Amino acid sequence: MRGVEAVREAFRRARAERRAALILYWPVGYPDLEASIRIVGLLARAGADLIELGLPFSDPLADGPVIQRAVHRALQAGFRTPQILEVLARLRAGGVGIPLCLMSYVNPLLAAGLPGFLEEAARAGADGLIVPDLPLEEAEAMRGAAGAAGLAWIPLAAPTTPDERLARIAATATGFLYLVSVTGITGVRDRLPEEVVQHLRRARRQAGGVPVAVGFGISRPDHAAGLAPEADGLVVGSALIRHAEACGFDEAALAAFVHAMRTAAALPDEGLPADRGSG
Repeated sequence: MRGVEAVREAFRRARAERRAALILYWPVGYPDLEASIRIVGLLARAGADLIELGLPFSDPLADGPVIQRAVHRALQAGFRTPQILEVLARLRAGGVGIPLCLMSYVNPLLAAGLPGFLEEAARAGADGLIVPDLPLEEAEAMRGAAGAAGLAWIPLAAPTTPDERLARIAATATGFLYLVSVTGITGVRDRLPEEVVQHLRRARRQAGGVPVAVGFGISRPDHAAGLAPEADGLVVGSALIRHAEACGFDEAALAAFVHAMRTAAALPDEGLPADRGSG
């Protein structure tokens, strides 16, 4: 099972286990290619439900300083976009079975050649595609290429997106709707905006049954615990990279971080909110 169905099944399985799905982001090639393959395999074994494989790009406009430094180091180490095909194949050959979604800005994808590159990525083991700098009005061709390759399309929406536009964005999603928690860039935050819960509830009302995951700034287990009752999935990126750097990429420490976030994403005993149940 691959592609759209694999992504949706990850959300169904997490919900059956009474928790939000844990979605982890890792930049491919960081701190180097071999290490990134080992780390992604570790994250999968440690409990990630889905992993976003970030394709390093020289102008990561949606990313904060932690991810910017990581992708810059990956590029300095020689990573180039076509290498993702080798990475995907090796991860699958190594036993990674959870959904793997490419997260890339539009320019590297165009430079790699569409639709052929996405078709090769799907054959190598990719399940979905996230393109953060491609707005709804300009996404049709990329979305079509992803769909033709069998990849789940995962659009982003901002907390300021009006209801009508939010519904139109969600209607294009074949994987899940990625709700950005803040107006701004990614990064580790001590506190999330108090209105994130309201944004999540509004997104679910407009999503028409599409799973809704929230990201940008989820940094600690208490963040995960606070958002899990409202979100189908939680995306953690900068905090994971910062933790990896702080512990010297120690495998046991990384696994403990993933376990803590997954445990915190469990739903409370009182169960789902009345409007929960997408997927």
